[in-house]
Amino acid sequence: MAPPVLSDLGYVPPDGGWGWAVVFGASISIGFAFTFPKAFTIYFKEIQAVFNISYSQIAWTTSIMCATTYGGGPISSILVNRYGSRPVVMFGGLLCGVGMISAAFCTSILQLYICVGFITGFGLALNLQPSVIIIGKYFLKRRPIANGLAMAGSPVMLCTLAPLNQFLFDSFGWRGSFLILGAILLNCCVAGALFRPIGAGTALVKTQVTEEAKEALKGKIPEDGPMENRAEEEGGKDCFEKINQYLDFSLFKHRGFLIYLIGNVLMFLGFFAPIVFLAPYAKHTGIDEYSAAFLLSILAIVDMVARPTTGIVANSKWVRPRIQYFFSFAIAFNGACHLLCPLASSYTGLIVYSSFFGLAFGMVCAMLFETLMDLVGAARFTSAVGLVTIAECCTILLGPPIGGILIDTFGDYKYMFIKCGSVMVLAGTFLFIMNYYNYRMLAKEEKERKTKEEEPKSP
Repeated sequence: MAPPVLSDLGYVPPDGGWGWAVVFGASISIGFAFTFPKAFTIYFKEIQAVFNISYSQIAWTTSIMCATTYGGGPISSILVNRYGSRPVVMFGGLLCGVGMISAAFCTSILQLYICVGFITGFGLALNLQPSVIIIGKYFLKRRPIANGLAMAGSPVMLCTLAPLNQFLFDSFGWRGSFLILGAILLNCCVAGALFRPIGAGTALVKTQVTEEAKEALKGKIPEDGPMENRAEEEGGKDCFEKINQYLDFSLFKHRGFLIYLIGNVLMFLGFFAPIVFLAPYAKHTGIDEYSAAFLLSILAIVDMVARPTTGIVANSKWVRPRIQYFFSFAIAFNGACHLLCPLASSYTGLIVYSSFFGLAFGMVCAMLFETLMDLVGAARFTSAVGLVTIAECCTILLGPPIGGILIDTFGDYKYMFIKCGSVMVLAGTFLFIMNYYNYRMLAKEEKERKTKEEEPKSP
């Protein structure tokens, strides 16, 4: 599929300039959003002892945080459509800081659920979606590269936060660490300040919508700027119509969006569980804990290189017109790595697996949002990303627990890897076949449109 046409936004994206500062800011916000729940697990054992709770009870902290981060997607999209990316990210950074600073004074696990799970999680949600959305406002030709660089913030942050958290914990304990982490998360406000409004931020821009969208919305959806002088329009509309102004539900009639949504929801059943269980699996095979932890470092380093590299490859003239096939291959490749993991019985084998897993994981993450923008266009991406993240929320939460049930039932990690690999190969195959069908239908529709335009008009 060709890149979105210029009229999709109503202006020509600069494809550089201040856009690279935006990419830098987005890499910080995205890095915190994806990495913070993983790095937070360092404090689990101490909090367990202080509150005298079970592992499952403390594990709910990160589960609630992840669920709130993804489940808050539609709210984040509505706020971006209403106020723009910059104030939303800055407010999200403020929420993250307040949540972690408040958590330092918690005296029960329930209070921790509220402060870390809900407040900080929602703050991360307000960082994730706007950071991805703003890149599409600044880039068109180089958008895959920009997305790859921004998504590379996640492994970079993981390599930084993991040792930093351990140092803070050893020096200040978990309460002191939470105070410092709250201050660090306030840097999301600085990152958000870099998101200078462009295009629709200075003038209302006509949004490209389908005929169905026009019937449903009966209005225009601004992209990155505030909506003003709408009091008269909103006066006679009910609640659902007002929500439709900010969240484009007509996307559920979009063929490419539905294919992407189904494939990704299926993929996330097996996407995160292998990361969660990689170190425990290594220990299960008799490898010491430091060597097991080093496997995650290998994965993160390869992931760090793979994301921007994938962005460069995806931006090439050979790949970008059919980027959906490349994305499908990356998902299937990821699944194939997991299927082969049980064969890696030695530490050398696990190093090889971690390297290929890092490559495959980075490829998928680099194209995760780029492919969605390629399908729906930059103008409708704000709504699309919000609807997708809330749908993915359920499978993201279910993936690791299902893997844990398989491990407990069979007493062997290989069934968990086989489950994850099979699901991802299935998701990749589904996306490949359905995107082939979608490309064929798009070509057919384009041919019919041109034929109608070339037909001589009747006198």
